[in-house]
Amino acid sequence: MTRQPLRLAVTEAERVLTAAGVASPRNDAELLAAHVLGVPRGKLLTVPLVDAGVLSALGTLVSRRAAREPLQHLVGTAPMGAVDVEVGAGVFVPRPETELLFAWGADFLRGTRSPVVVDLCTGSGALALALANARPDAVVHAVEQDPGALSWARRNADLRAAAGDTPIRLHAADVTAPTTLTDLDGQVDLVVCNPPYVPEGTPVPPEVADHDPHAAVFSGPDGLDVIRPVVGLCARLLRPGGALAVEHDDTHGESVPALFAARTLFTDVRAHRDLAGRPRFTTARRT
Repeated sequence: MTRQPLRLAVTEAERVLTAAGVASPRNDAELLAAHVLGVPRGKLLTVPLVDAGVLSALGTLVSRRAAREPLQHLVGTAPMGAVDVEVGAGVFVPRPETELLFAWGADFLRGTRSPVVVDLCTGSGALALALANARPDAVVHAVEQDPGALSWARRNADLRAAAGDTPIRLHAADVTAPTTLTDLDGQVDLVVCNPPYVPEGTPVPPEVADHDPHAAVFSGPDGLDVIRPVVGLCARLLRPGGALAVEHDDTHGESVPALFAARTLFTDVRAHRDLAGRPRFTTARRT
């Protein structure tokens, strides 16, 4: 069989994904093609023609994506900062929106020597590992209570350590428990947290409903069941002048900043929006 133009295969993949209701069909079609070919997305133009084996493999992945299997499950990884973490069944898939929280945290740490960082609800370990990669001098702790997610975090931590990054310290613990990380009280420079925060009953895309762990997405009737105790945990962990960044639902643009502002231990409470202009995370400093 003669080789065929890759651009036609990508265009057909985009058509199939559009018809299936995938939110970013062109992006996903190109990333799947790059994955099959083993090249960066930006190098697709250097591969004008592909053989039947590539077309078949791409077609299989496109069909699975059209069935709303997460893109990250199909390619096996999700990016955060300068690292890629492995993801799959049993762990929450890191979202591009969280890159903004990561960037804020990394920027805050500039000028702080050998910072102590805590990532609450670490899941795959994405935020903790991205910060450890960006700051090799940091001591990074990551907390996760779900055994399935923790196994992914351990795998990713081992991979990053093998790649030369400073190893992170994983803790199997509940961020809502009053005794979590008591040995770090008043010593932490930065706390980051991407907790479950979607109000129960909120409609979510099939990629989330069918593949992300329920407990990693939903958090009580108003979505704040985890964030409320995290406020107190942040107050306990942070040193004076330390900071926090907590991701939340776009319906929490006023409620989450208010939770931190209500504590006299916090100052400079700020709400941040994502690239679509939706409320996405809150930052504050310990007085």
